[in-house]
Amino acid sequence: MSENDFTLNKSSLIPLHQQIYEFMKRKIMNGEWTVGTKIPTQRDLAKNFNVNRSTIVYALDELSADGLIESKVGKGTFVVNNTWSLLASIPPPDWNSYVKSGSYQPNIKTIQEINRAETNPNIIRLGTGELSPELLPVKEMQQMFKRDSPNTFSLGYSEPKGSIYLRENISNYLKMKKIDVSPASIMIVSGGLQALQLISLGLLHRDSTVFLETPSYLNSVHVFQSAGMNLLGIPMDDEGIRPESLGRLKKQHNGALLYTIPTFHNPTGILMSETRRKDLMDVCMKEKLPIIEDDVYGDLWFETPPPNPLKSIDGQGLILYIGSMSKTLGPGLRIGWVVGPEPVIDRLADIKMQTDYGSSSLSQFIVAEWLSSGLYDEYVKKIRTKLRFRRDFMLEILNDHFKPLATWNFPQGGFYIWLNIKNQISIRKLFKKALIEGILLNPGTIYDRHNQVHLRLSYAYASLHDLKKGLIRLSELIKEFTD
Repeated sequence: MSENDFTLNKSSLIPLHQQIYEFMKRKIMNGEWTVGTKIPTQRDLAKNFNVNRSTIVYALDELSADGLIESKVGKGTFVVNNTWSLLASIPPPDWNSYVKSGSYQPNIKTIQEINRAETNPNIIRLGTGELSPELLPVKEMQQMFKRDSPNTFSLGYSEPKGSIYLRENISNYLKMKKIDVSPASIMIVSGGLQALQLISLGLLHRDSTVFLETPSYLNSVHVFQSAGMNLLGIPMDDEGIRPESLGRLKKQHNGALLYTIPTFHNPTGILMSETRRKDLMDVCMKEKLPIIEDDVYGDLWFETPPPNPLKSIDGQGLILYIGSMSKTLGPGLRIGWVVGPEPVIDRLADIKMQTDYGSSSLSQFIVAEWLSSGLYDEYVKKIRTKLRFRRDFMLEILNDHFKPLATWNFPQGGFYIWLNIKNQISIRKLFKKALIEGILLNPGTIYDRHNQVHLRLSYAYASLHDLKKGLIRLSELIKEFTD
């Protein structure tokens, strides 16, 4: 529950507790806060509205007198009535029970807090996994909409696998990564996360197990768990995932597939070595263990191009390969793709048509134009240079302020530095304290619930001024927690 959509008018003649009462009553009577909704604690409300706790008590007392809320000892305060229940003899539906019974699991609490905090334009986002607005090609995109193109543009639905124009261009683009696939083996999706959702819906059985690196981005979303599957972490080292245990674990845990981010891993930034890629492929081919290869950061290398994707050495149709424009051209385009055996792509395309009837035709056309014109290659070169500068800028700050406090990796591409705090502290308390001070962190616990010593730092999003200010204050907070 959020109060961010309401600001008290402290110069008004209407008392503050009356303003809060009217706001909360309106929420209840309009059905935004349904019967069964738990009201935040008095302390949280006082903090959200920036008032004394006594002001909140007055407002809640009036709501209670109206019969709209009720406090239960040891449980909290809940909405017990609204307009319809006051007027009708039959109680209204308890939407809260519907929310709890849905099959899709709610986000981790910390992820929900991060998502809410990211809407605040004044907060310093030290872990956000997207390009800064100042790096996105806004002007170039505007020009792209104005330019004449010989290619046909449609505002209608595209075919199930997506625009053939875009898929042909992706097919050509992937050849540079040594992936040789026809447009028929490519499906357009609304970002990489939708690809994972379609795979979970269309290809896997309930109670099967998905292997993944520990830690992993996949732990921060519930796409497979909500489909009734289990996640099992596989250890990593500096060369990437260690594959030697996969055969044994596949037999023990009903292993269905492996999800991996071999190139500039999220959240650790690790680049899987070429030798490790071959070892992993050998094990997975021997065990007939399919792979989802997530390569959304593959274009963002700095000094040296990374090894070719796993898909480039896949001679058995073992790999579903995911790519996306979200980390380069912009997340708002919502354009990604899945590459795989044609029957699998046909199956996923059928499910996609049942869920959203295809990704945005406008976005598909624009991405195809970027690829076909050569502008995408030119743009990515510039982004690599800017991200490399930002990486070096962050590393310099870390060297100046974090050496006694933490260790970290040296990423060769992507967005992330994986900060390892030397002394044992409460990552949760650090997250909350930083948030109060206007600094948003991505703690290691959202990528591995047992990880209490890491933070994912991103040099891609915050301005250079905010990066410096936020990191220096973060170093001071860590010192405070370790003293």
